[in-house]
Amino acid sequence: MFTAVWVAIICLAAIVLLLAAASAYFYNVGIKRSTKEFLEADPALVKEEYPWELEEEWLHSQPVETLELTSSDGIALKGYFIPADAATRQTAIVVHGYSSQGREMGAFAKLYHELGMNVLMPDNRGHGQSGGNYIGFGWPDRKDILRWIGMVIDRSGPEAEIILHGVSMGGATVLMTSGEELPGQVKCIVSDCAYTSVRDILTHQLKQMYKLPPFPLLPATSLMCKLRAGYAFGEASALTQVARTKLPILFIHGDRDTFVPYAMLHRLVEAAAGEKEVYVAQGASHANAYFVDKAEYKRRIHQFIGRYIRLRKGTERDSIPDPEPQVILTPVEG
Repeated sequence: MFTAVWVAIICLAAIVLLLAAASAYFYNVGIKRSTKEFLEADPALVKEEYPWELEEEWLHSQPVETLELTSSDGIALKGYFIPADAATRQTAIVVHGYSSQGREMGAFAKLYHELGMNVLMPDNRGHGQSGGNYIGFGWPDRKDILRWIGMVIDRSGPEAEIILHGVSMGGATVLMTSGEELPGQVKCIVSDCAYTSVRDILTHQLKQMYKLPPFPLLPATSLMCKLRAGYAFGEASALTQVARTKLPILFIHGDRDTFVPYAMLHRLVEAAAGEKEVYVAQGASHANAYFVDKAEYKRRIHQFIGRYIRLRKGTERDSIPDPEPQVILTPVEG
């Protein structure tokens, strides 16, 4: 009996140590700030250069101002502000995705700049020139976006009008921001290929990349993330946040997205409590909706935001037809 107890204790200790080692590995791979080389081998991602990374010439021609602020938990953050050609109080805050940075959002910045708007491209914590030794997947970042919103209002005054636009993790970030108490200056949100929650997307990636079930690795890694980064996967939910907002949201997703599954779009749209519109980019893989059909992507955004802010005369909005009826999605499996 005595020997059996010790064998059981040793086996349990071995399991705990193995689980701790595995969770540390997955934390270091997915959450700790580092070069994410595994993305290069992921077949769900388009390997060609994205068009928003090809606007460097335009971006370099702009008078980009580097802005700095400190997060509520003391992290130094940086963002890049491009003023409109003519003075305006309208600003688009464009939020990048996982393992990217603000300056790689040049095409989206150009899109809003052509509408006569200022553009702010922040580096999320753990990315670009911002501080932080972990990736927040949008959850702690939502509070950082609140601070960027406050900075924009301080610069433009109480009559500021703000659009939030995010892609992939950035899309989830702006959706998570939507559930916070936002000032009235925030008029609407554009979310491109966002995931429903951190737990959902990591469950999907464990299955897709490692052929592993979520239990017990995901709870163990979530606990490590809570201890080291201050948030747990279960609390980081875009679904919960969009259910709290009345802000209008344009949801964009490619119907061939397998990195952030297309089915997540349906759940987000169903949960959203405010006005909502859907643009399904036919044939688009992850974060590739703009690349597949630039003209339609621009038209959809111009049409959507034109309902909530008065765009400058002489922009492309003048030639855009009246808004179409809301798209109704048919649920899909997955």
